[in-house]
Amino acid sequence: VGLWYWCTDQYIVQRALAAHNLTQARRGTICAAYMKLLPLFIFIIPGMIAFALDKSGKLIENQQVFTDEKSFNQAFPVLVQAILPAGVRGLVVAGLLAALMSSLASVFNSSSTLFTIDIYKKLRPQSSEQHLVWVGRMATGVMVLLGLAWIPAMALVSDALYKYLQSVQAYIAPPIAAVFFLGLFLRRINGAGCMAGLIGGFVLGMGRLAAELYNKSYDNALAGTFLHGFATVNFLYFCIILFTVSVLLIVLVSLLTPPPRAERVKSLTYATVTTEDRQVSRASWNKWDVVHTCAVLCLILVIYWYFTG
Repeated sequence: VGLWYWCTDQYIVQRALAAHNLTQARRGTICAAYMKLLPLFIFIIPGMIAFALDKSGKLIENQQVFTDEKSFNQAFPVLVQAILPAGVRGLVVAGLLAALMSSLASVFNSSSTLFTIDIYKKLRPQSSEQHLVWVGRMATGVMVLLGLAWIPAMALVSDALYKYLQSVQAYIAPPIAAVFFLGLFLRRINGAGCMAGLIGGFVLGMGRLAAELYNKSYDNALAGTFLHGFATVNFLYFCIILFTVSVLLIVLVSLLTPPPRAERVKSLTYATVTTEDRQVSRASWNKWDVVHTCAVLCLILVIYWYFTG
């Protein structure tokens, strides 16, 4: 999931490609990696504070807020309402709304760009720029409607918003990550293999999501069948399985079909990188980039060790 997010997700790729040069793109990504560590504490610590205050009766006097698992989603709103003064409360709400609008704008912009440029323009290459802008706006509107229609299904995947996000990403990301990873290291991988991995992985991931929604919608309707295990296996285990299946599909189909021409993979894999490419890459970083990269990795390992110990 991490490989998919940092290397292929349009949300990140757009920002990296907008950098002035390779050095700025790399350092911007390292800076973002530092900031990406903060949500762990932003998600966990307020919940711990709210739970402790609630158990001691100091959150809302003579009232216990968190009576079941579903009520834990109210931890942050209750903290804001009960602890913060009026002025600060407004600033926090304004900040949340601003961040939400920024994130949604980026997602909708990325989605409309992908549809307009990668799909619609290839089907209708003669389309004018004005027409493509109109198509992009329509695609954004459709994305908004689909997002609204999907809201009722979110609770069926998980009552916890963060777990829902991780679950859905685990059903989508592995095939894309497999294509990207193998494409970097194996020059024998071709377009047919990548398409097979993407399509097969997508079908398997969406099948898991559909089975999970069906099983939860109809009160464990798949109990006693093979699909019950498929629908209920932990999403992290399923992520590993989906990644493995996608890799096998990509490799198998690539080996059964003609290899890509040498000129098409030049400078795209580690095996086909030219000396000039290596020199450009080496000139774009120094020891401080390495130091900060190692620091990020060490912080991640420390966090894993602390919260699993």
